[in-house]
This record gives sequence, C-alpha cells and structure tokens, in this order.
Amino acid sequence: MSSSSSPGFDLRGAVDGLRQAFGSPSTTVGSPEAADGGDIRAAILLELSDEPMHGYQIIRAVEARSDGAWKPTPGAVYPALQVLVDEGLISAAQVGERKIYALTDAGRRAAAESVASARSEPTSEPQQPAGQGLHGALALTKSGARLAQVMTQVAQTGDPGQSERAIAVVDEARRKLYAILAEE
Repeated sequence: MSSSSSPGFDLRGAVDGLRQAFGSPSTTVGSPEAADGGDIRAAILLELSDEPMHGYQIIRAVEARSDGAWKPTPGAVYPALQVLVDEGLISAAQVGERKIYALTDAGRRAAAESVASARSEPTSEPQQPAGQGLHGALALTKSGARLAQVMTQVAQTGDPGQSERAIAVVDEARRKLYAILAEE
C-alpha cells in the first residue's frame, strides 16, 4: 500500500467490493470486459475471424468492438496468442518486423463455435429494457468506474468530515439505485 493511502484504508478490498457490487462482466464473445480476466481467447479468435492481425491490432480491435470498455493488455494478449498457436488454432508468420496471426482451419471452426454458443447460451445477467442494450449497460459501468475513482481520491486525500459526507452520498445513491430496480 502506498504511503499516501489513508491509515486503515484497503484500496484492493474496496475495488473487490465494487466488483462484487457491480457483478462480473459477461465473458461471451465480443462482450466488454472490465479486466483481462475476460475470455481473451474467444476475443482473439473473433477478431482474427475478420482478418489476420498483429498483437497490437488485436488489442485495438477488442477495444473498438467493446466501445472502449475493455482494452486487454499486451501481458494478457501475447501469452494467449502463443497458447493458441501451440493448440493449432492460429498460425504466426513473421512479416517485416511484426508477427502476424491468422486463424487455421481448426481456429475458424473454434471461432464459429464460440460465436454460436455465445448467441445461444443464456446469461445470468438481467435483460436490458428495450432500447437500452449494450450501450446503456456500458454507460452505466463507465459511470460506476468514474465514481470508484473519485471515491478512491476522497478516501486517500479527504479529511474525516469529507469521508463521512462521501459515504452518505454513496449510500444514498445505492438506495436510489435499488429503488429504480424495484420500479415496475
């Protein structure tokens, strides 16, 4: 823990609590992910089904497909690429200074199966109201992330009075969100 943290404040615990409160993101193909714990394999197969790419193109494509909600790190993408090569699902070819990855026949079948199962499997997530869709869910998640950032700032730099007021605001927001869910 850094020396700038408030005594007794557990940032990791607070972030874990937020993850539990907001729930884990879906790991279906093409879905946004909050962290690299998502289904990076399926995302890579999906992106390579469009065209062969190098690693950073894959990262940018996943980020673009998720409207910026998930940007996998090179530390997650490159090991996954190597595993997929080892499994024979993708091939790697050196083109100039870059390694370009492409689906093999087995990889195309695996990508198609991933997309088909993602479309047919029900998720544990509540259905979005008509018109809300993925965009509304992403906007809410991004708003929650911004809230978590400012909560961390208050916890680290705020005085006890500011922390108490912030707790009251967050508790009130939580109650109001539950009230929204209770509406018919």
